Amino acid sequence: MQPFGARLSALACAALLAGCGGDDGPRYPTLSGDKPLVIGHRGAPGYLPDHTLEGYKRAIEMGADFIEPDLVATQDGVLVARHEPNITGTTDVANRAEFAGRKTKRMVDGVEEEGWFASDFTLAEIKTLRVIQPLADRDPSHNGKYQIPTLQEVLDLAKSEGAKAGRTVGVYPETKHPTYHAGLGLPLEDRLLAVLAQYGYTTKASPVIVQSFEVANLKYLRTKTQIRLVQLVDAYDIKPDGSMELTAPYDKPYDFAVAGDARTFASLLTPEGLKEVKTYADGIGPWKPYLIPSKQVDANKDGKPDDLNGDGVIDERDRVMMPATDVVKNAHAVGLVVHPYTFRSEAKRLVSDFKGDPKAEYRLFYELGVDGVFSDFPDHAKAARDN
Repeated sequence: MQPFGARLSALACAALLAGCGGDDGPRYPTLSGDKPLVIGHRGAPGYLPDHTLEGYKRAIEMGADFIEPDLVATQDGVLVARHEPNITGTTDVANRAEFAGRKTKRMVDGVEEEGWFASDFTLAEIKTLRVIQPLADRDPSHNGKYQIPTLQEVLDLAKSEGAKAGRTVGVYPETKHPTYHAGLGLPLEDRLLAVLAQYGYTTKASPVIVQSFEVANLKYLRTKTQIRLVQLVDAYDIKPDGSMELTAPYDKPYDFAVAGDARTFASLLTPEGLKEVKTYADGIGPWKPYLIPSKQVDANKDGKPDDLNGDGVIDERDRVMMPATDVVKNAHAVGLVVHPYTFRSEAKRLVSDFKGDPKAEYRLFYELGVDGVFSDFPDHAKAARDN
């Protein structure tokens, strides 16, 4: 039996919750006070190949609030969902004899790549290709089954599946390599806005958020639309001590490199950098180690990372979490939401602290106050948030 005072406090808390809409589960310190968003990163690639209508549909069924198509342009200027302009690793194009002559080399953000590129194919040709699973450790059984979707098909799916589920499902497109596409004469921004306008998506209330690793194209978009924009923040790797390794081309937005701007991705996350981001964007999408880093351990001081789980392999499971940085606090202070990436559930992709439980990682970031997460396993992200 509770003391009377404790019961009174409990009743007062219950009344407060009721006044705020009732107790509908855990509460997290997001900028708005709403639950953090679950963003189906490339769909639900923990289960189905990246960037397919089938994968996006699975993500929605699993409860994703937004689905994320990365956008590249075809030769005839249609925006399609692929992770990179180079489609070699995500489609069956390398096995298609009729396209053997399209193999080529291109410079993408200062790096020479060889393969097949979306911009060398018309939409009709792209539609003859089939998608494959790009990660060797994930289920390949769906290889060759699914087409590459257009942006319009993704938007239509979000509307139709959202209607079935009785809720709004947002779309969170990324403009991939804007400088590269502009150099091909296939700039992405106005094409994207034209498609979104067909759906009436032109305001901050529209169920769309546009993201980019570059800055200039986001600033351009801000002059043309009030749709929410998010500045992505990358790095090359995480150093053993938990600090970020900034090596080209992952050291800075590529438009900074072209312009000779000395600032890096990390510069965008300083208090001053965040204030500038706020002038053209509504949020940031940082790689999650910028928010809570992890480090390797060398307890015996032999200069080599310790194999914490004794499996003979050094991976995420041999790192330990460090204290959170001030990035979320500082971003919220200037009114920016924070949507870190990418959350994955495989044991080898989870730091030792989480003991193989992906929900433990989500909960740590939710408690920090992130406003959304990009997840390969939207069902796990939702379960950790709501239960």
